[in-house]
Amino acid sequence: MTAAHPEKGYVAILGWSLKAIEAIAKFDRRYIVVAPYWAEEYATANDIPFIKWDFERLNDRSHEIAQTLKDMGVDVAIPLFEETVEWAGAINSVLLGNPRLLGQSMLFRDKSLMKRRAQLGGIRVGIFEEAMDKSDVIRFLKRVNQTLLKLEGDVNDPIHMKAFDKAGCLGHRVIRTADDVDAISDDEFPALLESHLDGWEFAVEAWIKDRKIQFLNISEYVTLGYSVFVPATPELEKWRGRITEQIEKLIEVFDIDFGFIHPEYFVTNDGTLYFGEVAYRPPGFNAFELMERAYGFNAYQALVLAFDPKSTREELDAFFPEPVTGAKGHAGCFGVYPRRRVVSELQIPDETENHSYFEFHELAPPMEQKVTKRTAFGTHWGLVYFFGSDAHQMRDLLKRQEELDFYV
Repeated sequence: MTAAHPEKGYVAILGWSLKAIEAIAKFDRRYIVVAPYWAEEYATANDIPFIKWDFERLNDRSHEIAQTLKDMGVDVAIPLFEETVEWAGAINSVLLGNPRLLGQSMLFRDKSLMKRRAQLGGIRVGIFEEAMDKSDVIRFLKRVNQTLLKLEGDVNDPIHMKAFDKAGCLGHRVIRTADDVDAISDDEFPALLESHLDGWEFAVEAWIKDRKIQFLNISEYVTLGYSVFVPATPELEKWRGRITEQIEKLIEVFDIDFGFIHPEYFVTNDGTLYFGEVAYRPPGFNAFELMERAYGFNAYQALVLAFDPKSTREELDAFFPEPVTGAKGHAGCFGVYPRRRVVSELQIPDETENHSYFEFHELAPPMEQKVTKRTAFGTHWGLVYFFGSDAHQMRDLLKRQEELDFYV
């Protein structure tokens, strides 16, 4: 553990992540972890500074944790997961004396509010509506395809249904027919409906300080919900100038002074950039770990630098490498989901294990033989990691994994 610098900030980490805790413990900031009660035993046994707190929906006790942290001398709260973003906004509104931060956090949590704020700020978004029940979904599906001049018998353009306040692909369904709508359970409402955008979808990770981008990474999705790698191919990186302009616009429209954002965009065939959504917490698919493998800097420590009000310009300039050219290679991962309905064992394909880019996997033997049918994007069973020098070879390798059986 690195000795904490007395003149640097004291940060509260909201949520339990051993990778984040290990990284921040090696950094030069004082920290305390605010996490559910089940983590207390481990934290105590391993000398991790800890406060137990149940992150239920914001309630009358919300101010209590903020005051506790303020009394301890904590400077800022950092959310690790989607469920703690609103808590961080509430706490930071107290710690930093800025009531606006709570309202801002709600924009980052509610996908519908988020898109309306973006639209009001002149950021291009697709067609979207809120759905309260299945009839709203049917109506939106029909209206979108009517607008696209579809005739009877034509295949529908899909629409997307997303949970208002869940991370990533959780609760994300692609809907093409009335049968798809029948499969939706009532407890998935209310939800956000979006038109489908044909184009190249990608993600951005941006660390922000004093309303300026400190480091911007472009993560290239090979197939959404399955695979991603960093840095992106030259074909996607050529959009960096335009993408940077869009991030600067997000900073202006969402009034972001500091922190970390993870927005997603589409580039359509005519070169138009569409905003998808933005998160105010680390991305999924272990993107932070991929960045560390590619660039060498620890993204969790970068998170602390971006949030800490006592970070200096010299620290920030020294910490981050040059985008793209500062990378040692391309790091990618593939999320495995069984392709068969019945499986008995884990078996890493020879062509995967013997490839020069293969590094390791986090797959476990199957707990059950019958594979639950995947609804929408579902949840992968584990990740397989790769690292290599050529972006195009990485892209093709990740795409190839979709055709292989890891569970047989």
